[in-house]
Amino acid sequence: MKKTILSLMICAALSTQAYAQNDKKEQDANAIKEMCGCFEVTFNFAETFNYSNDSLYKPSKAKVDKGLEWAQLVTDDENKVVIQHILQVGNPAKPMIVKHWRQDWIFENTDLYTYNGDNHWRYEKKDASEVAGQWTQKVFQVDDSPRYEGTATWVHVDGKSYWENTTPAPLPRREYTTRGDYNITMRGNRQEITENGWIHDQDNAKIIRKEGDTDVVLAMEKGYNTYVKVPDARCKAAADWWTKEQDKWATVRGTWDEVFGRNQDLVLEEKVDNKVLYKHLLAEEIQEEKEIAAIITSFVKKENQQESKSK
Repeated sequence: MKKTILSLMICAALSTQAYAQNDKKEQDANAIKEMCGCFEVTFNFAETFNYSNDSLYKPSKAKVDKGLEWAQLVTDDENKVVIQHILQVGNPAKPMIVKHWRQDWIFENTDLYTYNGDNHWRYEKKDASEVAGQWTQKVFQVDDSPRYEGTATWVHVDGKSYWENTTPAPLPRREYTTRGDYNITMRGNRQEITENGWIHDQDNAKIIRKEGDTDVVLAMEKGYNTYVKVPDARCKAAADWWTKEQDKWATVRGTWDEVFGRNQDLVLEEKVDNKVLYKHLLAEEIQEEKEIAAIITSFVKKENQQESKSK
């Protein structure tokens, strides 16, 4: 009789634990999806400290930009949420649409690509126990090539919902066109959901990385980007653009998924035919699956392709 009662107690405890875990996972996913919709965005970046020995060192100028951004929910599966960001700029009566970054959120993901400088991402296989209960945020460039990714636990406490992670990334566009004195941005990311939208709070280190040497911190940077939710109707032009273009970009994502699915280090060319990747893929005439696959494949360095074929 005692064994039966004990067994029932254990089963009840396990059932309660499983329910709590599922409830927490749903709460996480709902927080992620709060980042969808139409937002007035303010991007703020300022270099805060520098550690250069060069007396002529010039810090990056503080940068503030504003815009209207549509965050489209692309995938809403049990273990994956995909959000495509689209900028809407210029005259509201006839705005210009700019495909922006994309973020994928994957629950208990074990396959990560970590940036190592020089357009090189190292593949890492995590143990399932390392990522239990965590969500990986995978961030992609405008052409859906990799940018950075990291895994951490969503936290819901004292009325706050946030996710924090630190991971290496390429230089942002505002920097790599003007700076050549560092090659890694160590991004300290915090996504926090607020009453009127969300905040992307960043504490970034500008890193000099050389093979065989210890990383050197050149400077620190503060980023504080606010997303204030506004009526979806204000982003109608961006939403309509996505309806028209979504099939093409589903094909692009599918091609990249095949590349990432090789589960090996990835090195990408900077340019092919003297053009960067996004200029190839954003061309309106590029629509067919074979064309898209050929373009993306041409940017994957040959050693990656040869390794894949040999496996």
